[in-house]
Amino acid sequence: MSTQQGEDEKSYDPSDTTLIFVQEPDVLEPPEFDDPDTLKAKMSCGHAVKPQSLTGWCRSLMDQGQYEFFCPAPVNGTNEKCNKEWPYTEIRKLALLTDEEQADFEETLPRLAAARYCEYKSCPGCQSFVERGDLTNLCVRCAVCAAKKGAMFEFCWQCLGIWKGRAPRSDRCENEGCANPDVEKLAECKTITLSQVKTPSGEAVQCPSLRSCPTCGLLIEHNTRACKMIICPRCKKEFCFLCLKLKADCLKTSGHFVLCTVAAKQTSIPSWVK
Repeated sequence: MSTQQGEDEKSYDPSDTTLIFVQEPDVLEPPEFDDPDTLKAKMSCGHAVKPQSLTGWCRSLMDQGQYEFFCPAPVNGTNEKCNKEWPYTEIRKLALLTDEEQADFEETLPRLAAARYCEYKSCPGCQSFVERGDLTNLCVRCAVCAAKKGAMFEFCWQCLGIWKGRAPRSDRCENEGCANPDVEKLAECKTITLSQVKTPSGEAVQCPSLRSCPTCGLLIEHNTRACKMIICPRCKKEFCFLCLKLKADCLKTSGHFVLCTVAAKQTSIPSWVK
């Protein structure tokens, strides 16, 4: 396989016998942007991709906190998706990942996978990763620092400063400016338009661009092109990006592309009770 410099210039080597080339649309691009003269390769599920679109698509999912990749191709013109998993080894090969891209993927994917099962941050005292056992307490003790220094070391999970004030606390420590950065992001986020979701008069619906998953608290953005339902990459719960209800509850009175109550910008983030 070979590629030119830069993601946008990637192209398959026609003489590469380890790939299966097909004259089919790239499933990761809208049909109107498909170039029939561009060489495409078949994924293990049978659908076709180009290296640059596969790289960009994976990066987009990683930016949303996802570490697993499933084929998004529609099945037989329905709303159902192929949904066959594309393992990283296959993506690395067909996306023609550069050495730099491989290093980034192989550092990011394990970190995202770990975040799926536990809540951890880097200790400000020793930079080792520390898991927070009590999700309602911002005061966290680092065992590594305690072992190295021979004294208890506590830091604030929220501002990452040395802990000040009484503990336990769930809102903040006594460090000046201690605030939840995710709550600030929610407050400052822009407004987006969900072009596929319509009001009764046929207008597209607007809502905040950033939401905190109502189950685990992960911050999630909407790509603005699909229906109002979104699957959290961490807890895997599906919820409505507009009203913030779980999918089953929202669909009792609404539909995937039908306007429901648009919740205001969130002012708090739920603790994930696993």
